[in-house]
Amino acid sequence: MNKEGIVNLLEEKHQEFFKWVENQPEDSFEKGPEGKWTLGQHTVHLVDSLKKLNTALSVPKFILKYKFGVSNRALRSYDEISKRYQEKLSKNLDKAREFNSSVKTPSKKKFQQLLTTLQVQNKKLQYKTQHWKDKDLDDLILPHPLMGKMPVREIIMWTAYHTDHHLNILKEKH
Repeated sequence: MNKEGIVNLLEEKHQEFFKWVENQPEDSFEKGPEGKWTLGQHTVHLVDSLKKLNTALSVPKFILKYKFGVSNRALRSYDEISKRYQEKLSKNLDKAREFNSSVKTPSKKKFQQLLTTLQVQNKKLQYKTQHWKDKDLDDLILPHPLMGKMPVREIIMWTAYHTDHHLNILKEKH
C-alpha cells in the first residue's frame, strides 16, 4: 500500500471510531461489560499506542537502524497484517491481558481530552507517514509487543487495523 493509501486508511478508521463514539450514551466511556474494557479504556489504549509509534518515528532513522536493524523479508499487505495479528492474539490471550491490565478508566473530562489527543496523534502519524521516504518505511523496522519486529510501513498499516479492531470489539460488547 502506498503512503497516500495508508494515510487515507488511518483517517477512515479513526473517523469511524470518532463517529461511533459520538453516537454513544454520555456515560459509555466509564461503563463496559463485566470483566471487559470500557470505551474510556479502549481510548486510553489507542492513544498510548499512537503516542509510542509517533515517538519512535521521531527518533533519528540511523538510531532505529542501529537499534532494530532492517527488514529481511517482503512486505505484508494490510490483510496479511490483520490476519497475522488475529492469529498472534488468539495464541497469546494471557500475554495480551497482562500487557493491557493496567489501563484505567478515565474521568469524563480526561476522556474528552483523550479523544482530542487521539485525533492529534492520528494526524501526526499521517504527517510522518507522508514525509518518510518509501525506502525507510520499507527497510527500517520497529518492535511490536505481540507481532515482533515489523517494517515501519507495516506497523503504520497495523495501527489503522488496531483502531478498527478496537472499534469492532466496542460494537460487539456495548
